[in-house]
Amino acid sequence: MTKKVPLGEDRRAAIADAAIHLVATRGLRGLTHRAVDEEAGLPPGSTSYYLRTRGALLAACVNRMLERDLARGAHELPADPELEELLAGMVLGLVRDRPDDLIARYELSLEASRQPELRDAIIQGGRRLRESLADLLAGLGVPDADTIAWPVAAMMDGLLYDRVAGAGTTLSPEAFEAAVRRSLAALLSGLRHA
Repeated sequence: MTKKVPLGEDRRAAIADAAIHLVATRGLRGLTHRAVDEEAGLPPGSTSYYLRTRGALLAACVNRMLERDLARGAHELPADPELEELLAGMVLGLVRDRPDDLIARYELSLEASRQPELRDAIIQGGRRLRESLADLLAGLGVPDADTIAWPVAAMMDGLLYDRVAGAGTTLSPEAFEAAVRRSLAALLSGLRHA
C-alpha cells in the first residue's frame, strides 16, 4: 500500500513537523530542504516549493510550534482547576508529549540571536503565548494576570529547558514532577504575597 501524500495545508503542516523533528534530532546543520522532503515522505522539491528559503523554513518551525502551543492552551479547563496543578500539567505534558518541539525551540532560539527575522518570529510567538497565559490566569480569577504571566512563563520555560538540556535530565520522572510542582507552588505563593 502506498503512503498518502498530504496536500495543501496538510502538506505545509507535514513539512513543518518534519523540519521540527530534524532540528530536534540532527540540529540546524541537518535541516535542509532535501532532508525535510525525505523525512516527510514528500516528492523532491516539495519543501522548496512551499518554503523557498532557509529563513522561511525556520519561521515555519516556529509558527507550527506556536500553533500547537496555542491549540493546547485552548482546551477546556476542568471545573474549578487548581492553578498549580494546571500549570504543572502544562509543563509535564510538554515534556511527555512534545520533546522534539522543546529541543527545536531552544535550537531555534539560539539561532535567532544571529538572525533578526527569526528573532522577530520568536519574540512575537512568545508574546502571543504570554498573552494566552495571561488570559488563562485572568479566567481563573488571578489578579494582575498580565503582570504575573511573564514570570510564570519564564519559570515554566526554565523548567522545560532544564529537563531537555540541563541537570534536570538526570532526575527520574517522579523527581522531576515533584520539582516542577514545588517550584510552581513556590513561585505562585510568592507572587500572591508580593
